[in-house]
This record gives sequence, C-alpha cells and structure tokens, in this order.
Amino acid sequence: MVLDSKAVAAMLLGAAERLEENADRLSEIDSRFGDGDHGITMCKIARLIKEQIPQWGERSVRTFLDDLGMAVMEVKGGSAGPLYGALIGGLGVKLAEDENTPDAVRRMFAGALEELEDLTTAKVGDKTMMDALVPAVEAAQQADGDAAAVLAAAAEAAEAGAKASEGFVAKFGRARSYKEQTIGTPDAGAVSTALFIRGMALGFTKQ
Repeated sequence: MVLDSKAVAAMLLGAAERLEENADRLSEIDSRFGDGDHGITMCKIARLIKEQIPQWGERSVRTFLDDLGMAVMEVKGGSAGPLYGALIGGLGVKLAEDENTPDAVRRMFAGALEELEDLTTAKVGDKTMMDALVPAVEAAQQADGDAAAVLAAAAEAAEAGAKASEGFVAKFGRARSYKEQTIGTPDAGAVSTALFIRGMALGFTKQ
C-alpha cells in the first residue's frame, strides 16, 4: 500500500471513529483533575474530520491536511483544538505535493511533532499528549516495513506512552495544581493521542 489521498482519508476517518467510540472514557479521565470535557471536544474534532473528508476535492494530501488542521484549531474546548490542529496540519508539512511513497508516514509523524513543539514546551514525563506522541514518532522512525507496519509500531508506542503517563505528575493545565495527586491517572490528552494514532493505523489497514 502507498500513502495517497484515499489512504490518508481512511486513516483520518479511522481516527475519528476511535475518538467517538471512547468519548465517555476521555471525559471521565479528564473529570478527575480537569474540566471533564475532553471527550466532548474530541467528538467535535471527529465530526469536523468526517465533514471535511467528503469535501477533499482535488487538493493534495499536504494541502488538505493543512486546511483541516486550520479548521480544527478553531474548535472550542480548551487547548485541544489548537494542539490537535497543529498535529493534524503537521502531518502534511514534510510531504511533497504529490507524495506517494510508503516512507511518507514517517515524515508525517515527524512533521506533527515539529508543529506541536512550536506550540508547547511539554516533554515526555510532563503528563501531556507528548507522552504518547513522542514515543510514537520515535517508533515510526525506527520501524521497518511498509506504511502499515510503521503505523502499527507508532500506535503501540503511543499506547505504551499513554499508559506510562499514569506514573507522572501533571505539569501543565488545570491538573498541575493537583501535583502528586495526579499520579495513578493517565493524561486525557495522551490517551486521546494514542486513540487517534491507533485509529489511523486501523483505518489504513481497512481501506
């Protein structure tokens, strides 16, 4: 398989479905030390993705991802809109206008991380979405095989990173005021990032 517009659309739809399926779980996690609306916000983003895919038209993968990312940034719900907008738009920043190679998925992840690093100073261990994204990007760069194998490796690493966030003290957002009390609860953003990446992997394999 190659990474063309059909494949990327399937990946994004897979991510959207995964987020919607786990909305209640995300909000429950977020309710422990946050506003409790992360699942609601992620559903807004998922619906936006589903609305935009049929309107893809003749745009390249890179252009569509950039446009979608800009739209997601406008989603209301704390910092999730801007952060996910950067992630989604970043998936295309390292792609050529007519990208069509299996290796492109590695550049997608690298671009997403670069865009987020322009918005946040958070690192692994700070109990944020970076706890899932950074390991996913590293795994993608190291993975052998085709795009499906790279996506699978990234998804597994993201899930492990989200799980590891349970052991960290929150250093960002409302949760940081709870300090050590946040140990034992995963970061909602890390969990949603892991769900997003696993959804991308599932969507790609199902196309």
